[in-house]
Amino acid sequence: MSSFLTLVCLFSMVIPASIANIFAYPVSRKLSVRISNYIVRVLAPRLFAILRKYRKFNFWGYDDKKNELPEDFIIISNHQSLLDIPVFMKYFPDKEVRFIAKDALGRHVPLVSEMLRAQEHCLIPRKAKPMEAMRYISDFGKRVIERKQIPILFPEGSRTRDGNVGKFFSAGFRQLTESTGLPVVVCALDGGWKLRDLRKLMTNLKHGCYRVKVLRVYEPPKTKEECNKILEESKLLMQQQIEYWRQLPANKK
Repeated sequence: MSSFLTLVCLFSMVIPASIANIFAYPVSRKLSVRISNYIVRVLAPRLFAILRKYRKFNFWGYDDKKNELPEDFIIISNHQSLLDIPVFMKYFPDKEVRFIAKDALGRHVPLVSEMLRAQEHCLIPRKAKPMEAMRYISDFGKRVIERKQIPILFPEGSRTRDGNVGKFFSAGFRQLTESTGLPVVVCALDGGWKLRDLRKLMTNLKHGCYRVKVLRVYEPPKTKEECNKILEESKLLMQQQIEYWRQLPANKK
């Protein structure tokens, strides 16, 4: 199946669910949550299965450190693509993950926008002042603790064009650790930067891959210095892992 026909097949699955959620969200949040859960638990795995079968596109989720994970934790990771969201949902199928993102993702992004709003992810207004943004994160941290959810933060704040790890911003991370008191799980992912837009999707799907892995688990940081140390070490760990992966063929785990 050609890239074009594969994309047509994918969009034929995506569009009905997306339209249904657009109409459901203003009317019934409960219905929107049900549709969003269907997207996460049923539709997303089917999309990955189609990509694997027809474009030989592999999803490599490494489980070797998952047995070290505590019951509740924060995830920090590098950020390459909007596809990072379903990738983490697939990687942690037994967890309810919740993301910290810019509020622009809560509008006009098929499949994603209504899901993020209905499931109450943390959507921070782009024009929010620093103190206001910290209140959003603090309230979010308290909410995920109450609901036993797993918060995911991308310290870069935005997607990188070449997939290499960019500059980390520490304020949001410190606020999240302070409001949750949870251990920190460091993850790395790679592959999304090649699928940033429709053109890249058309050219890079065939024989491509997406990789994600737990790298390290930290005890809950208690000071600003401990937070900064975690971020410094994590950035190095992520970049080293990405460089190692890029030496591997896409069909090799």
